[in-house]
Amino acid sequence: MAGTIDHALRLRSLWIAWLLAMLFHVELGLMPLFHGLSPEIEGHVPLARLPLVFTAMLLYFLLPLAALVLIAYAASDPGHIRRWRRWRAGHFWLSVVYTLTNIPHLAADILVPDARVDQILLMVVLVVIGLLINREGWLWWRTRAQPGIA
Repeated sequence: MAGTIDHALRLRSLWIAWLLAMLFHVELGLMPLFHGLSPEIEGHVPLARLPLVFTAMLLYFLLPLAALVLIAYAASDPGHIRRWRRWRAGHFWLSVVYTLTNIPHLAADILVPDARVDQILLMVVLVVIGLLINREGWLWWRTRAQPGIA
């Protein structure tokens, strides 16, 4: 159908871009280690709480991966669009949560006394991609069933 926008394809592409930017943000943050410098910023987490921090970060990375898979399944099942309607709504709200977590992270990166411009720039990119995901997620959720497009 000419003129139909494939929001699911856009969402998959945006989530992949978001994940790559997030991985680069983490990698770039650790880059000083490779030059004999400490990447540590002010603030310390007690050793006993590190497993909780690592688990939270793992979940933070895995949820977008799960979203990618579920978007692909929903998009490849156009005959059962009603089955995926709840997932579309859930995806939109998941994307909002991710945007709302990235905004304070951006603010924190800006306010850190030894803030790095590269990290701030990557967080701006993550927030912008997140806002695009929110927009496409909303449109995907609100789009009615059309032949060939889920």
